[in-house]
This record gives sequence, structure tokens and C-alpha cells, in this order.
Amino acid sequence: MANKTLGLDARLYDYLLGLGLREPPVLARLREATEREEMAVMRSAPEQGQFMAMLLKLMHAARVLEIGTYTGYATLWMALALPDDGEVHSCDISERWTFVARRFWEEAGVGDRVHLHLRPALDTLRMLHADGAAESFDFAFIDADKIHYRDYFEGVLGLIRPGGLIAIDNTLWGGAVADPDRQDADTRAIRAFNDALHRDSRVEMVMLPVADGLSLARKLPSPNPLP
Repeated sequence: MANKTLGLDARLYDYLLGLGLREPPVLARLREATEREEMAVMRSAPEQGQFMAMLLKLMHAARVLEIGTYTGYATLWMALALPDDGEVHSCDISERWTFVARRFWEEAGVGDRVHLHLRPALDTLRMLHADGAAESFDFAFIDADKIHYRDYFEGVLGLIRPGGLIAIDNTLWGGAVADPDRQDADTRAIRAFNDALHRDSRVEMVMLPVADGLSLARKLPSPNPLP
């Protein structure tokens, strides 16, 4: 028995994947294809993708916003969890990696659910705000360059409905966030984001030791204006 989160050695992690994961074959093929890419470390963990898919189903989510597509592995987990009329708006700047993503989205039969925005994500967030999409998304997933995490969060928060959920990846950053000797720009940015989220009264939050750290922020209703 343990009253704190277990550390996962290779044997226990294999057990978790063997009995805790139900990965559709198309997702397994995309994961294997991503392993051949030079930046394969950026792929979401399968158990994290499955966890987010379950959250979407529990929320009856229909509209998802994703910051950072890469090869579309997490995107596909989420798209498969949505109803037929659901949609994922996914933001990236790479034609090469999202080419891989599009192929597997089509193979899975959800290509029409995914709207890919190939431009800087902050530009897409501003465009969505300008197009009247404020508070129209149920769920968002942020997994892109760490320097802009706080900017992405601010842009996304206005697009999420009250009661909606934002998931932020890599918030434990391989343990570097707790190592005072790690002072590179990405680590400092994640530390600053984690601190800001912890103090943010606009959301309820939890930090989970899933994969490389997954923080969840539930948007609270805005206070009623004074009469």
C-alpha cells in the first residue's frame, strides 16, 4: 500500500500499459510512425491520451482547442472521443509533422472533425476571439513551446466556457522544475507558469503525475456583476 503517488519503473509501466491501456490500432500505428520522427519525444504518452479521451466523454465535450499538434497523436485520441458533429481546432506551424497527422486522421475517419490552423498559435487564438468564439470550447490541451505557456493559457481561457477544462502538458518537466540547478529558459518558463496557475483564482486546478506532468484547470463562472 502507498499513500502517495507511486514511481513507475519499467516493469510497472509495462504492466500499466498492458492492462490499463485500450489503444485503437490506428492510434498504435500513429504512435509507431511517430517514433521514427526526429522529435519523437514530443509525442503524448498513450495513457495520457486515453485519460483525456475519457475526460471528454465524461464532459460530453463537442468542441476542443489544441495548442501544438506535432504528428496528431493526442489530437486523434480526442477526435475519436467526440460525437460525430464534434470538432478539434488544432494549432501548429509544421507542414511536415502535420502531414503525418492528416494521413492518420483520415485513416481513422475523423479528418472532417479536425480543423488544422497552420500559423503561430497566438495568431489563431486572436482570430478565434475576433470571430466570436469566446467561451465556445469545452476543452483545451496546451502542449507547445514552453516559453509561451502563460500567453497560450490566457488566450485559451477566454475561449473556454465556464465549467470547461484546460489540460496543460509537461508541467513536471522530467523533474527539472524541482531542481534548483536547472535554470534554462524552458524550465524557468514552466516554473513560472506552474506558480501562476497555482495562484489563479479564475480556475480550479490540480497537477497530476501523469506522463511528464499534466495540470488541469477548470474555468470558474465569472462573478456576478454588482447591481
